[in-house]
Amino acid sequence: MPPTIPDKPETDAAGTGPVAHPRTIRSFVARAGRMTPAQERAWRELWPRYGIEEAGGVLDLAQLFGREAPCTLEIGFGNGESLVTLAAARPGENFLGIEVHRPGVGHLMLRADSLGLTNVRVACRDAVEVLEQRIPDGSLDNVLLYFPDPWPKKRHHKRRIVQPAFVELVARRLKAGGRFRLATDWQHYAEQMLAVVGSCALLANECGDGYAPRPESRPLTRFESRGQRLGHEVWDLSFRRR
Repeated sequence: MPPTIPDKPETDAAGTGPVAHPRTIRSFVARAGRMTPAQERAWRELWPRYGIEEAGGVLDLAQLFGREAPCTLEIGFGNGESLVTLAAARPGENFLGIEVHRPGVGHLMLRADSLGLTNVRVACRDAVEVLEQRIPDGSLDNVLLYFPDPWPKKRHHKRRIVQPAFVELVARRLKAGGRFRLATDWQHYAEQMLAVVGSCALLANECGDGYAPRPESRPLTRFESRGQRLGHEVWDLSFRRR
């Protein structure tokens, strides 16, 4: 069965705030969204082909894809534009995506099916949980984190996914020489990314101590094209696993 989006956090007895459980960084804000009939069909018919069920232990990626090949993980792929473009351009590689927005997952599956792609798999679950519970150490060649939620208000900065513990987790899942690539169009978040990822002892900044040129491998999405028309600057970062 397709996974469901987690419910809202419990509130205390007075209904004034969350129950005092240990706080963890999550990679998303749950958004139900309305699916088109085509996206609903994708969930019924295509999820068994492309989807990764929530239950289960650590994934055997070679078994999951039916072959040994370099594997790229994209966290929070939106509607899958980047992931599908990369997978279509690199049929000899495997691509794994994580996204909790069900319409976006449906859109990706429809596009992958229309292009006949066999090298894409998707998890509809929080990315931190997938990384912690399903992805083996040293198994990924690339991890992509493009335009994550910037949580622009200062009091919400603690909700940003790029925090030391998350970066350490990503680094451990990368192979030696594997790359962690990030991009954002929020300058303050770019500065935080540069500082936090740069402080991880397992990762080396491929551009000294600064930002990276926009990689040719990163597809230009409609989101980024819209930002360019509005004059938004984009900051790219590229780190290599030591």
